[in-house]
Amino acid sequence: MSEVLRVENLHKSFGAHEVLRGIDLVVEKGETIVILGSSGSGKSTLLRCLNFLELPSAGRIAIDGVAQGRVIGEAAGAPLVRYAERELVRLRARVGMVFQQFNLFPHMSALQNVIEGPRTVLGLGRAAAEARAREELARVGLAERADAYPAHLSGGQQQRVAIARALAMQPDIMLFDEVTSALDPELVGEVLRTMRELSDGGMTMLVVTHEIGFAHAVADRVIFLHEGRIHEEGPPSEVLVRPRQARLREFLSGFSQFKVPDLEAAP
Repeated sequence: MSEVLRVENLHKSFGAHEVLRGIDLVVEKGETIVILGSSGSGKSTLLRCLNFLELPSAGRIAIDGVAQGRVIGEAAGAPLVRYAERELVRLRARVGMVFQQFNLFPHMSALQNVIEGPRTVLGLGRAAAEARAREELARVGLAERADAYPAHLSGGQQQRVAIARALAMQPDIMLFDEVTSALDPELVGEVLRTMRELSDGGMTMLVVTHEIGFAHAVADRVIFLHEGRIHEEGPPSEVLVRPRQARLREFLSGFSQFKVPDLEAAP
């Protein structure tokens, strides 16, 4: 594997509230990392910084070995970086993100929702964008629902359209932020199966979730965030089964067992 993402001494504050307090992280190409932590630990903020929806307060992010932004000083012992708007548009295209809420355009079909990014951000022609969109909808098992509007899709189907929309940008990394938490329990499995197929196919993925069974079955590495820092990390067989830190043991005690969802392809 080769390094695709490096995070060094990443800080993020909102006013006087420091959410991330010096995150160091290296992600290898094709790796699936699951990020766990209690509410307020900084999980979603970390993903939003990696996608540059939130600009880090300090610290450096490198993608494919290239440090992003321009260093203009130092804060809290970490580099202070500024980003040009044109650079941010390009970076957000390289780091795809899927959210808890589907955020689909209700007046557009599934196909139109997936086409929009490649057309408006990447500048693809209509035919090329449509071909790519159909390919990604097929990849998430929704080829036959391309012309359906969000109101006529289940929550799980809508989330899979959102995944296809992110994939259509052909990102280097995919970020998933609690993507099953808004779904009815019977719909969770279809989204997790899609995510497992992406992982098995070599997609580089960072996944924030409370699906401990998914983490145990799919993750190459599990990271536990606590108070804005990486408190513990390692393979799931260690972090989830034999946690070293008392705080992680307390967190995992809220899960009675590792209920592994059905991650095999639906018949």
